[in-house]
Amino acid sequence: MFDTLSDRLEAAFKSLRGKGRLSEADIDATAREIRVALLEADVALPVVQAFIKQVKARATGVEVSKALNPAQQVIKIVNEELIGILGGETRRLRFAKTPPTVIMLAGLQGAGKTTLAGKLGRWLKGQGHAPLLVACDLQRPNAVNQLSVVAERAGVAVFAPEPGNGVGDPVKVAEDSIVYAREKQYDVVVVDTAGRLGVDTEMMRQAADIRDAVRPDEILFVVDAMIGQDAVNTAEAFRDGVGFDGVVLSKLDGDARGGAALSIAHVTGRQIMFASNGEKLDDFDAFHPDRMASRILGMGDVLSLIEKAEQTFSQAEAQKMAEKLAKGPKEFTLDDFLAQMEQVRKMGSISKLLGMMPGMGQIRDQINNLDERDVDRTAAIIKSMTPGERHDPLIINGSRRARIARGSGVEVSAVKNLVERFFEARKMMSRMAQGKGMPGMPGIPGMGGGAATKRKGKPAKKAKGKQRSGNPMKRQADERAAQAKREETAGNAFGLPAGQDASDFELPDEFKKFM
Repeated sequence: MFDTLSDRLEAAFKSLRGKGRLSEADIDATAREIRVALLEADVALPVVQAFIKQVKARATGVEVSKALNPAQQVIKIVNEELIGILGGETRRLRFAKTPPTVIMLAGLQGAGKTTLAGKLGRWLKGQGHAPLLVACDLQRPNAVNQLSVVAERAGVAVFAPEPGNGVGDPVKVAEDSIVYAREKQYDVVVVDTAGRLGVDTEMMRQAADIRDAVRPDEILFVVDAMIGQDAVNTAEAFRDGVGFDGVVLSKLDGDARGGAALSIAHVTGRQIMFASNGEKLDDFDAFHPDRMASRILGMGDVLSLIEKAEQTFSQAEAQKMAEKLAKGPKEFTLDDFLAQMEQVRKMGSISKLLGMMPGMGQIRDQINNLDERDVDRTAAIIKSMTPGERHDPLIINGSRRARIARGSGVEVSAVKNLVERFFEARKMMSRMAQGKGMPGMPGIPGMGGGAATKRKGKPAKKAKGKQRSGNPMKRQADERAAQAKREETAGNAFGLPAGQDASDFELPDEFKKFM
């Protein structure tokens, strides 16, 4: 959603790089570019004006004049101001001292309240709570059935005594749900209320009646992040008519400009607490203003990536894998590779995970065009191998590749490419596990390894490359001979004649012990 804004801000900062000191004209030009970027992102005008005024005031002050790198300092200021308009500190849910905690969801029809109720229930369950979803949207057709289905998929309980479709009293259902929750010992009650296509008196009155009946600990206003400036107007109407304590952004994975997300916290004075960024029930998490600002500025979201990894990966399994890699590359098999790949897949979309890494904005198009089915195809190839082939891929020759390709429904070249990539990945992972760093990079200090080591206090001698002859005639003859040799072995990574494959050759017995 914020891709266009990120690109515009990156372009605005690019002109600052390389400057030793910023002039007032530089700051004005940068502020102008940032203003245009925010307005094009559909950020509310009062928010843009306050933001630019604060950035310019700080940029022309002592902060930049004493900075070693003024451009980086301006980026730091913009980052801090973005965090400010997004709400500042992360806002956590308030839980009642005596259960159940009551959370009421309010918002317009189509904002995604019912689906979000299931996502919130699943998230609360993951936090160790026992949530109960309550169907108080008795107007919209099949809203009760939808909540029941969502609750079942999320693995949480639902309270739906009325069929809905215009039948039943939502206020009485809300009151009865509190009694039911106490009896069944549910510690959190999530009340899904009805919405309308627009703000009207009937919707406001019903929401206020439910609020007065259950006295919720938290009222969360659910807003569709794709509806632009109207989201801010609707939020103000709800704040004045019913009142709410926090905001939940839905459909944050859409392709709209996203200005509502940057405006709503500043305009209403209520912080964004949760964000939904996908259709799956686990595409939901607490909203962190600092992490969102970091994403907008193209600096990634490493903390969220780490949290996802901690939730998915077992620490004991990770330690076991690290020890296996430290012993040598041969200990890491295709079975281990498949297990690691499936663990990563559990973390969510590969493109979303890559998007959390710093600097990935430069290859955003490639990330967005990733085919998630490639992971499934890779898994199919590995699962089509025998246990022996997974343990020792060196035995996979031409006939075996053909059999694996038929079993997994891919081309023979796909099997060959997978095995080659596996060997490269295994080599790199083994080097990193042993503290030798990635190929072409120095080793980790204190861990040994590295490209160059010292002997008796002396630096390692550089290996001599092939020397060129000083005789022009002889040098020309040498170059022609080298070119002929390259053409003879072209297209083969093992230096074999073209058309021949290393896997088709049998090594002498005395060499097999080294493989």
